Amino acid sequence: MDEVFDANGNTKPHWEVLLNSFHALGSTTFLDRLNKAQRILRDDGATYNIYGDPKAPDNTWDLDLIPSIISSNEWGKIESGLQERAELFNLLLKDLYGPRELIRHGVIPPQALFGNKGFLRACHGIQLPGEHQLILHAVDLIRGADGNMCVLTDRTQSPSGAGYALENRTVMSRVLPSLYRNSQVHRLASFFQQIRAKLTSLSPNQEDPRIVVLTPGAHNETYFEHAYFANYLGLHLVQSGDLIVRNGYVWMKTLDGLSRVDVILRRVDDLFCDPVELRSDSQLGVPNLLTVVRSGRVAIANPLGSGILENPVFLKYLPQISKKLLGRELRLQSVSNYWGGDPEDLRYIVDNIESLVIKPTFRSADTSSVSGRRLTKQQKQELITRIKERPEQFVGQPLLDAGQLPTYVDGQLLPRPALLRSFAVAHSGSYSVMPGGLTRVGVKETSFEISNQSGSQSKDTWIISSEPQGPHAGADEDVAGAPGRDADLISLPSRVVENLFWMGRYAERAEASLRLLRTVFMLLNGEEPISLNCQRIILETVTSVTATRPGFINCSEALIRSPEKELLRVVGDGSSSGSVRSNLNAMLYCADESKELLSSDTLRVINDIRDALSELDIGLSGGLASAPEEALDPLVTALMALSGLAHESMTRDFGWRFMDIGRRLERSLQTTTIIHGLVVPEAPEADQNILLSALLLSLEALISYRRRYRARMGVQTSLDLVMMDTSNPRSLLHQLEQLNRHVRKLPRAQDIRHELSPEERATLQAETLIKLSLLTELSAREDGERTQLKQTLVTLKASLNTISELVSDKYFDHRETSQQLVSSVWENS
Repeated sequence: MDEVFDANGNTKPHWEVLLNSFHALGSTTFLDRLNKAQRILRDDGATYNIYGDPKAPDNTWDLDLIPSIISSNEWGKIESGLQERAELFNLLLKDLYGPRELIRHGVIPPQALFGNKGFLRACHGIQLPGEHQLILHAVDLIRGADGNMCVLTDRTQSPSGAGYALENRTVMSRVLPSLYRNSQVHRLASFFQQIRAKLTSLSPNQEDPRIVVLTPGAHNETYFEHAYFANYLGLHLVQSGDLIVRNGYVWMKTLDGLSRVDVILRRVDDLFCDPVELRSDSQLGVPNLLTVVRSGRVAIANPLGSGILENPVFLKYLPQISKKLLGRELRLQSVSNYWGGDPEDLRYIVDNIESLVIKPTFRSADTSSVSGRRLTKQQKQELITRIKERPEQFVGQPLLDAGQLPTYVDGQLLPRPALLRSFAVAHSGSYSVMPGGLTRVGVKETSFEISNQSGSQSKDTWIISSEPQGPHAGADEDVAGAPGRDADLISLPSRVVENLFWMGRYAERAEASLRLLRTVFMLLNGEEPISLNCQRIILETVTSVTATRPGFINCSEALIRSPEKELLRVVGDGSSSGSVRSNLNAMLYCADESKELLSSDTLRVINDIRDALSELDIGLSGGLASAPEEALDPLVTALMALSGLAHESMTRDFGWRFMDIGRRLERSLQTTTIIHGLVVPEAPEADQNILLSALLLSLEALISYRRRYRARMGVQTSLDLVMMDTSNPRSLLHQLEQLNRHVRKLPRAQDIRHELSPEERATLQAETLIKLSLLTELSAREDGERTQLKQTLVTLKASLNTISELVSDKYFDHRETSQQLVSSVWENS
């Protein structure tokens, strides 16, 4: 294991201390710590989406507990080399989108720049304020045969991994606290504060800069990092639909109108950032964003066009570039590169393809590196043919044997090839380097590809200090004395608020269905016989509550007598709209889309729901005979925990308010539907008692009813408890009062008069409808049903749907995205 032993075969001192510490832990304790680490990662929602994997986005981030260790002396040399390299790439970026002196003087062939899709002509002449154009720079380092680190690739587009490195560090410090503390590891917090400070300095508005993180969305492979980054730095996480260009500025759509955006930390590839001037089919960008960038009214990090620096062709010419721009060669050497656009290099690639890794010059989702050694004779010939057809689109790199790190695999320490991704941020006239980085190891000892998409594990990277690390001084001293803002006044993207609204609705919808289904399973498996008519009423209510028509509505007698198949479909068929699984999947999607606003405890409960949902089929496999209601209990418990966390832990801002509006609306609708289904139909007394018991049990009110009314079941007393009793937190009137209170506190237009808004009027009407109802009239029977109760519930349901539409139309953005009507002048040029 190259990293552990020196040239004489002796264990390096810092590695010896670490390995002895792990040996002292023992295998049992080590496994306990490993399980704890995996649990923390799972609870934190740390995922990496492997494209094409059916488990995505549920792939928990993979962390090996054996860290990668680098001594301070060696790191000092690496750090200075990384700073120098970042400075060079900053100068290179300036030149490529500026005077292009390197091309004028023949240092770089024109085809290497203009023939690459990563070069965005529309970005020519755009400059960020200050001397640094390249804000963030990541470098993949590999230990060569001579024992020195060399550069494999540069990442300048939207470098990922820093957030995962921070998560790794957080987990390691929790599961191995003594070892971490005693090892005197350099800390990471200051690096992220420097990122925050640099982003702030880029703002054209220094008084109150608004910085956002632009993400492609929850299906992106590194979405966890986007949300984690935004949360850690205190930034808004936005998608393209949250932003709009108007009057020469970029604005974020919020509940209280448009809020100006000053700095965008992008996690979207630059080519997709503006569908007007760059890629016209992009759904991930903001139309006319480049126009605002040119005017200097918004800053983007990394700047649009910086992806060109990832062109591996430049590595071939990097020594000459460095001499031209820095006046010296780089201290950190790069791996050799052979470019197909150079005739001599092309011959070398063709003649030595078996010993090379062939890479595309422009990285995209549908291209990947290929090891010539792993190809058949026919595959090699086909690859050579493709290279000869478009030689300028390929480079060859020698297949290197990466330095090996000890890695825990199936109960033993095995050597695995390692790759270190380091990170640098522009800071104080130079670059500051993260003390460590993200280490990844190959799946096998012979792996040539080390990437998360190939299933590689990650490691924390420890830079060992020669002396204990003192307490870190925060960079936010001025924040402590700053006046706070009222929680309701904090702007949130309307998309995020809408997701919280629907997260609340889907959670309540699923819970109502689960409670009713649990009651139905208990009744069907109970000792007391149920008449066919009573069973039909209950099952039709299931279909009405879950909205899974036709279901049991007007169905045959045979289906009523044997409802098992349909009931299990209502629970577990994810393709059926209205099923429990479908509603919970929708809720989980909304949670993912608003992840940056959810606490770690809330994310833990979300994962409990995800786990319980994945095990649902097992619990239901025995059908009605196996007490399926018990399989639903974990989901009900987790949903109750989610509701409790929202009520007790969330700040009372607009996010919480809209989530609770969604909850109150949906609970009111579900309660209305259950009452309509079970109480409106007239039934014999024996059936009526069963129906009322089912009503109270599914609404979590049976125990309260029995304590309050010791006599037999009564329609009026049951309706009083579930409709009008405000001391019952699940009663209709309690929901409507809470809904009314929330709606009155929603943002209003500045020039509005003192009259009630449409949603306030609708809410007040709904509340008043129940308050003015008389139990004697509601319980009165006429023509086989309770007509007044039915009319009241129908009116209430219409009012609730009106409230939902009014709130949605007023506060959530539903405008169509911009469509490009003509081809970009830069496209296809």
